[in-house]
Parts: sequence; structure tokens; C-alpha cells
Amino acid sequence: MKLSDFDFDLPEALIATRPARPRTSARLLVAQGDAITDAVVRDLGQWLHPGDRLILNDTAVIPARLSGARRRLGPEGETRAKIEVTLLEPGGDGTWSAMVKPLKKLREGEVVEFAAGLQAELLAKEDGQARLRFNLEGAAFDTALAEAGAMPLPPYIAARRAADEQDKTDYQTVWARNPGAVAAPTASLHFDDALLAELREMGVAFSHVTLHVGAGTFLPVKVEDVTTHKMHAEWGEVSESAAAEIAATKAAGGRVIPVGTTALRLIESAARATGQIAPWQGETDIFIYPGFEFRVTDALMTNFHLPRSTLMMLVSALMGPERIRAIYDHAVRGDYRFFSYGDASLLIPG
Repeated sequence: MKLSDFDFDLPEALIATRPARPRTSARLLVAQGDAITDAVVRDLGQWLHPGDRLILNDTAVIPARLSGARRRLGPEGETRAKIEVTLLEPGGDGTWSAMVKPLKKLREGEVVEFAAGLQAELLAKEDGQARLRFNLEGAAFDTALAEAGAMPLPPYIAARRAADEQDKTDYQTVWARNPGAVAAPTASLHFDDALLAELREMGVAFSHVTLHVGAGTFLPVKVEDVTTHKMHAEWGEVSESAAAEIAATKAAGGRVIPVGTTALRLIESAARATGQIAPWQGETDIFIYPGFEFRVTDALMTNFHLPRSTLMMLVSALMGPERIRAIYDHAVRGDYRFFSYGDASLLIPG
């Protein structure tokens, strides 16, 4: 299996920089068996059945991107350097790992000043990342971060425009409740309360799980033999109640349909030990590529992914590489919008 097997030509004009409004007006490509249907997200219920269960990732994206300045006194007086920080993951000791640009302009022990009275001291440099300690903790830190931080838009959007206040709403799901992600579970961005109520009324059930999506989700695959790629680890939890709900749906013959690859990776991680869904908590680095045996997932709602990415490998594992190539060819020809703010697909294996 080569990296080039998961490549395709994508016109730059199809990369979405803003979401559809309202959320449910995004287009929906439904691939069921050999058929492809062009629809919109608000019509999702036409392809769901009473007794189906959607799995929703309830992580909340934090405004993890910070712009600040480093001050330094030298023989020529005070100098300032602009420093950009993207928070990655909190440590158990109250510190944060972060990407810092430019990291070389910052020395250990120096402090970066941000808005809202927020400051961070560089404790160490580790494998190209920074270990930071902030001057605020708990609720005070959360309040300052909400004021000083911006949403950490994916690189392919950030390269085209800066994050703004609208992104604090757009880049968050309507059911987000557990802060910790630095990237959104983007298939979930297409739902609003009205669609959820409509699906619930027709007998579709929901289970919430948590996977804190990390910035590593955007890291490129650099090996030609994809089976040797090492995935980044992300923290997640499938609660006892969620595991019981999913198991009951499977036992009753209903379909389990993750909304997004993050929810899929989490429930499949929770089923790895025994082959059946079970309560689970910890870090997962599960890598899903063609040949993977799905234990829980019956279908998947997801956005359209980057060429040569691990997510292209995941959807190829679910639908088959040839089938996915046909689906993506159809999406490109049909001017579907790609990536985090783009359109959606509902993938139902034959």
C-alpha cells in the first residue's frame, strides 16, 4: 500500500474557507452500495432508520491560537519579537505543550505576553515544541484564553484568512461540552438543534463520546509505505452508558453511525481488546487503513478529506479504495466543497 494510492487532484477553488449557512444547507453526498445521490444535510433523515444510533463527539474546541510578544533587554535597549503560540495539550503538572513560531527567538525562562493579562513562560524546548507555564490557572485561565485566543483554524484555511469572532461559533458543534480539542470534529458542524430534534422524533438515537482532537490530525504522512506511518495519540473516553447504548443498538439490529472520523476512531479503539464495544478511557493512536476490520461501525458521516491523508485511508478502509476513488471523482466533478468547512458525505458500505 503506497501513499500515492490515496492521492487525487483537487482544484484549490473547492477548499472551503467558510461554512454553509445555515449549517444544514451544506451538501450531502450519499454513497450507498453502488449508488451515489446528491442531497443536502437537512435531508439526512431520508437515509436513516428508526433504531439507528448516531455517535457524536462532544469535545469542545478551545481558542488555542495566541498572538503575543517577547520583550528582551540588551546592550541596545529593549527589543520585541512577535510570537505565535498554538496550544496542543495540557500536562498533568499545569503546563502546556505548544507550537511556537518562531521558536528560535525564544529562550528558556523568557515570558511571552498576550492580551487579557495572560502570560506564558518557556520552560523547555522538546522535539520542536515548547513546554509553557501560564501565569493563570483554572477559571481565570479559561476566561483570559477566551478573550485573548482565536480558534485554531486548520492550516489550509489559516493560509487564506485569519480566524475571527465568527469562527468561535462556526468552528464549534452545537453539542460541544468538554473543552480540550484544538481541532473540530468537522462532520458534526453540519447539525443544528432543529435537525437533531427531527431525527430524534423519527426514532434515531444519539450517544455522546469524547475525543479531544489534536493538531496532529493535520500532520502529513511522510512515508511511502503507509503501513509504517505512526499516528499521533489523542485522549478519548467512551462512558459506561455510551458503551451500553451502542451495544444495545447492535443487539437490536440497529446501525451504529459515527458522525465524523474522530467518533469512529474512538469507538473502534474501545472495541479493539474484545472485539465488542466496552467502556474505555485513555490515549488512542489507532490507524485505520484498507484491511482494517470494523467491529462497531456500520456507516459513517464525514466531510471530504485531504489527498494522501490518514483520513483518506480510513474512508478507503470502510468503503474500499476503488469505491472511494469513484466517490471523490464524483465530488470533484460536482463541485462539492472540501475539508473542515466543506460539505458532507454519508458512506454506507454495500
